[in-house]
Amino acid sequence: MKRGNGKGIIVIGFAFVLIILFIVSFMNFSKSPEDEATEAVHQFYQFEQSASFGQSWELFHPLMKEKFEKSHYIQDRPHVFMNHFGVTTFSYQLSEPTEVSNWTMESGSNPIDGYRFTVSKSYDSKYGFFTIVKDIYVSNVQGKWLILWDYNQ
Repeated sequence: MKRGNGKGIIVIGFAFVLIILFIVSFMNFSKSPEDEATEAVHQFYQFEQSASFGQSWELFHPLMKEKFEKSHYIQDRPHVFMNHFGVTTFSYQLSEPTEVSNWTMESGSNPIDGYRFTVSKSYDSKYGFFTIVKDIYVSNVQGKWLILWDYNQ
């Protein structure tokens, strides 16, 4: 009786190693919803830091886009912060995300699920150093995390 030379075992072993590597790489590269939401907030504020207000506007939730026409937002943001306060950029810090459900942006709007972040934006202006602390929200719309501000009183 003739025995095989072990090539089959090598092929099976190699396939097993490839499957394990695929699973490990998938686990490392797939991000949690919290991580994706956090990345969206960081991207928004990095655009704002570099005065790329058109790009930051694109990260607004559709409800926010109803509040600000793009051209108005692009003109108003630098007018308030750069012209009035005399700043060119800011630093910011984010809290950890807190999951929210049935949150509404303002009275009468549809409830939204997502995450809340507390953002602290620090400015070194001609009027001195100051920090604005604000809660912002992100919601997943068709696979993309988008920014909302709170208009509730």
